[in-house]
Amino acid sequence: MALYVQKFGGTSVGSIARIEAVAERVAAARARGHNLVVVVSAMAGETNRLLALGAELAARPDPRELDALVATGEQVSAALLAIALNARGVPARSLLGHQIRMRTDGAFTKARIHAIDDATLRAVLDEGRVAVVAGFQGIDAAGNITTLGRGGSDTSAVALAAALRADRCQIFTDVRGVFTTDPRICPDARKVDQISYEEMLELASLGAKVLQLRSVEMAMKHGVPVEVRSSLEDGEGTLVTEENAALERVVVAGVAVDRDVAKLTIRGVADRPGLAARLFEALAEAHVSVDMIIQNVSADGRTDVTFTVTKGDLAAARPIAEQALGEEQSGLAVDETLAKVSIVGLGMRSHAGVAAKMFRLLADAGVNIAAISTSEIKVSCLIREAQADEAVRTLHDGFELARPD
Repeated sequence: MALYVQKFGGTSVGSIARIEAVAERVAAARARGHNLVVVVSAMAGETNRLLALGAELAARPDPRELDALVATGEQVSAALLAIALNARGVPARSLLGHQIRMRTDGAFTKARIHAIDDATLRAVLDEGRVAVVAGFQGIDAAGNITTLGRGGSDTSAVALAAALRADRCQIFTDVRGVFTTDPRICPDARKVDQISYEEMLELASLGAKVLQLRSVEMAMKHGVPVEVRSSLEDGEGTLVTEENAALERVVVAGVAVDRDVAKLTIRGVADRPGLAARLFEALAEAHVSVDMIIQNVSADGRTDVTFTVTKGDLAAARPIAEQALGEEQSGLAVDETLAKVSIVGLGMRSHAGVAAKMFRLLADAGVNIAAISTSEIKVSCLIREAQADEAVRTLHDGFELARPD
């Protein structure tokens, strides 16, 4: 019997009718002879509702208590799905993060998984039951409930697939798979049948919402085949897997846009060793993830240090940027009106002129570039948020991504 880990997101379990539809899908897979671990998110909108309740009581609720609060959303979904399965004659048991001993660090609201004790899950499977696991949550060394950050149920599912050596991890969502770009921006965006871990990792890091970044990192590290499929309709999805020769022939696989960007520029920093280390060590200690970093040396021998963070991390990053270098800086400028548009593709490794073509396409569309970052298979440009959709359409058309391979 094949072992599948199936994950259903908030939209997929967003109502009793949707939960019953998921139960039918799981029951059908069970009837085909598969062993199943099913990971569920909270019902659509529930996490936001719980966060809003906490915000009514405190401007900045204690992170430990926030995790205890929002983790209840997944508990409800897991119990309801188990009830629906049992009512259909499919033996099922719901399990919470602490019951499967999903050990994490103590970084509340964005914890990282350290280990999973798979004994409980295997015992449930050996009994012939479907294990329905509350995603997004774990437990730290002190026994506190922790959560894995937005989209953390994807990470839960891939981590369980790795721990159990599952044959496949299937991520069921409200889209049919991974597209060349956001179909809401480009209606002619094309579904990709197969994409490499590396390309998916870049797209996830650049704002593509189909898979959570850390879930792709974990899948790549452990070699877990991940299939993105629709929970609302039948049909093949997108397989995220190892790169191969066919994938490498595609120069640009997709265009991504990230509007969750804030730029901070520390002006007049003394040009001497150790200051950048002091700044970014302080940001790391505060669990602030930094994306683009740019340093410009001026004629007077001082430098401007520019970096980007998510808008959610701006409140934590701003005071650090203001204080970390003390008198070694002359001021701070913050800009929240930006977006990052990127192209991704394995074929960039062996094709010259891809970045130049991107810059020309944006220039001809009147889109100004504020900053650039690159990797082997990615080029990203920081632009005005108001021009983000136009930039995506320009690049999608310019690289002919709507055409079939």
